[in-house]
Amino acid sequence: MIRDAKQLGTMLQEIRTFLRTECLPIEAQVDAADEIPEPVVQRMRELGLFGHSIPEEYGGAGLTTEELALVNIEVSQVATTFRARFGGNTGIASESLVVDGTPEQKRRYLPLLASGEVTGCFALTEPDAGSDATALRTTAVRDGDHYVITGSKCFITNAPIANLFTVFARTDPQSKGARGVTAFLVERGAPGLSTPPAYRKMGQHGSPVGEVVLDQVRVHESAIVGGVEGQGFKTAMKALNKQRINLAGLCVGPAIRLVDEMVRRAQTRRQFGQPVGEFQLVQQMIAESNTEVHAARALVLETARKRDAGADVTMEASMCKLFASEMCGRVADRAVQLFGGSGYIADNVAERFYRDVRLFRLYEGTSQIHLTNIAKRTMAAAAA
Repeated sequence: MIRDAKQLGTMLQEIRTFLRTECLPIEAQVDAADEIPEPVVQRMRELGLFGHSIPEEYGGAGLTTEELALVNIEVSQVATTFRARFGGNTGIASESLVVDGTPEQKRRYLPLLASGEVTGCFALTEPDAGSDATALRTTAVRDGDHYVITGSKCFITNAPIANLFTVFARTDPQSKGARGVTAFLVERGAPGLSTPPAYRKMGQHGSPVGEVVLDQVRVHESAIVGGVEGQGFKTAMKALNKQRINLAGLCVGPAIRLVDEMVRRAQTRRQFGQPVGEFQLVQQMIAESNTEVHAARALVLETARKRDAGADVTMEASMCKLFASEMCGRVADRAVQLFGGSGYIADNVAERFYRDVRLFRLYEGTSQIHLTNIAKRTMAAAAA
């Protein structure tokens, strides 16, 4: 449903208060411990953060794409690991079910995802199937009314703590590319499914990422998302198109925070007898950063509105993800530069965010893949 401005404003203010009072003060603690305290996760559940984009009939908030973009811009102004804890459930881990799940699958799983009782994850990427996701080697062999899944997945957010896995496997060994790929819902505890310890990462400490190993995991045919074999890659692309808009919003929030931190630093740090903010080259870094933040925010919200209106925004979603993630990287780099030597020491927001946002240019499609896709679609449109 589309909320009026007052309702949306109240929601955003409630989220903002939670982030500022309960998350921001423990950013450094979470970064050092590589874990979000359970009481904070419970507060996320109580605030309904796990179900923002899940339809209201299944216990979620049913936010529109634009409303969710505004929420993502807000929640990512504190360390991005906090959003990652609930973001899968209200994003890529539930979207496959929302767009293609059977009525029974939706009734069974979406309320659990919306409440945060269950944590979901999206198991698509493999060691040799990253940017070329259609090259996946995980197989699902039919055996009566069951399938036996064998393979491994990597770089899967929330895999070490997930209860529900959306696993993509090839059900037709003779097919190539996107054809013959099927999406399955697999619950933790299924014999043969295991998740090794989480990776040690450059940034986003507190957001566990790891592998999913599937050793002859047996699932009933009712586990197929949508109940139709061979439609998995189409389901994945539907989920990823929306997620790229979500991710673009998540790139805007840290840049907003960093501009604020840069201004504060420029006003308080003194050199040559005056605040460094008096120097024009410092002002240039702040001005360029703030301008790019506004440009990215405008692009994200415009694309979100077009998607809500029913338009095909496949190319625009790629543009959002490309521009916002690259913008965020540039702003983070300028923040470290403005902080000077202190920005290289691991005790401040500039250094921490610099590590955290580097991932944005890699997942949900690298910048290079998005450049390629945008170019192909641009030229195809011109030819048409």
